[in-house]
Amino acid sequence: MTLLLKLARNARWTLFVALVTSLVSGFGNAGLVALINQALSASPAQLGRLGWQFAGLGAIVLVTRTASQTLFMDLGQRAKANLRMQTIRRLGDASFRQLEQQGAARSLAVLTQDLDAIVMLFVRMPALAMQSAVIAGCLAYLGVLSWQILLVAILTIGIGAAGFQLANGRALFHLRASRRREDDLVRHFRALFDGAKELKLHRRRRAAFIDDTLATHVEAVRVQRTRGYVLYAAAASWGSFILFAFIGITLFVVARRVPVSPHVMSGYAVVFLYMIMPIESLLSAIPNIGTARVALERIEQVNAELPPEAVANLPAQPAFERIVLEGVTHRYFREKENEVFTLGPIDLAFTPGEVVYLIGGNGSGKTTLAKTIVGLYAPEGGRILLDGVPVSEADRDNYRQLFAVVFSDFFLFDSLLGMRFDTLDRSAHDLLVQLQLDHKVRIENGAFSTLELSQGQRKRLALLVAYLEDRPFYLFDEWAADQDPLFKDVFYRTLLPELKAKGKTVVVVTHDDRYFHLADRCIKLDYGQLVESGAGDESASQAPFLAP
Repeated sequence: MTLLLKLARNARWTLFVALVTSLVSGFGNAGLVALINQALSASPAQLGRLGWQFAGLGAIVLVTRTASQTLFMDLGQRAKANLRMQTIRRLGDASFRQLEQQGAARSLAVLTQDLDAIVMLFVRMPALAMQSAVIAGCLAYLGVLSWQILLVAILTIGIGAAGFQLANGRALFHLRASRRREDDLVRHFRALFDGAKELKLHRRRRAAFIDDTLATHVEAVRVQRTRGYVLYAAAASWGSFILFAFIGITLFVVARRVPVSPHVMSGYAVVFLYMIMPIESLLSAIPNIGTARVALERIEQVNAELPPEAVANLPAQPAFERIVLEGVTHRYFREKENEVFTLGPIDLAFTPGEVVYLIGGNGSGKTTLAKTIVGLYAPEGGRILLDGVPVSEADRDNYRQLFAVVFSDFFLFDSLLGMRFDTLDRSAHDLLVQLQLDHKVRIENGAFSTLELSQGQRKRLALLVAYLEDRPFYLFDEWAADQDPLFKDVFYRTLLPELKAKGKTVVVVTHDDRYFHLADRCIKLDYGQLVESGAGDESASQAPFLAP
């Protein structure tokens, strides 16, 4: 609940006014009941005065109720926006490795479903505060009528609260369990779209996925959610039972032992009947509190698992003289192979104005090494030196700004985010012409007109973005794999030499052995180990042995 408390502190005056107006509205409702009870035995002269009081108090109730609902609705939307941005910034500040380990399903659920639960809590807050004030006001009025009745009410409420707490605890247990299951369900929902081709091409796979995997998780969530809400319903029923037990004890037991006038008894009856709806409304709102509590726990857990990277706020370095990997190692678990893969130790150096090919079989660790070179993975052993200075945790974000990268699983944003200069659209258009995309895509104010392109064309668009970044170090991970023979030739014989001529360092992860001779140097990996590093011509002569 610490996140909610922090939000409450940030908007404490708004929250204070919202609570005060809710309480005024609730006590006003109780006051209306008292006026009605007085009017039942009032003289005609007194009725006029009571009528004006009733009208004035009714207007106050209307105004304060509307104000409290408006303020709490605004607080709910502000809380949702603030929590959403906190989580988004936490995701943005976390390390790439932590994001990979957590996966997208939990974070997406937090950013959507859990935050909606928080909003629903604020939506119900006016009713919670107002109905609580109504009940408190009615109890106070009962105390004015008879202190003995008030004592019975307090004792009955204590018994009811104990039973309610027992059912509420079990309900929360089931809600937490169902919320954990929903993380897996969101992941499977994404697979419906991400794996649509594979599901359509294999009827049995589709049936197994929908009828076994999805249906099992949907049913498990349904069962646990139902158990949680049934327990909440049982708690509400217990509360109603306790209320009627209190009414019965008061009317048929206490009233027989304590002298009570008919006027007081009619007051009891009016107050009792009026209290039924507020109490049931209060009890029905309890599930929203439980759901919001579980949601807040999930948000805090996700944020706690994504500590921000240490960042030294330094200006980006425009160039470098030498990047050295010195005994660098990295380990991670491969689920498909059910084993731990170890990259390294790797000893490498890169200098401006060279084109380096990173070659080797599938699964040899080329992409892992590429992510380590550009600073997405922190070495678990060894170190990376930038111009002779070790790259620390605080320096890693600044170090990453040296690189423009197109990975094999790249993501393409719909605009040139983070790039703003006068000739941006013109420079981008010239590159569209060079990459033969000008007939498909336009760029206006830094935004692409469409991303509905083939995979090869999307990679060319990603290459355009990398060119516009104008970084000193370029890395391309299997960029040419989806290109036709003509564009492969343009990439290796024209685009890469142009980058080299500009003094850029270029690393290309590739299997295209017919172009190995164009590299200044080829680095070969075999199951995470650097087994060969030499001139491109030498690697070209061994090309048949290097192909996967």
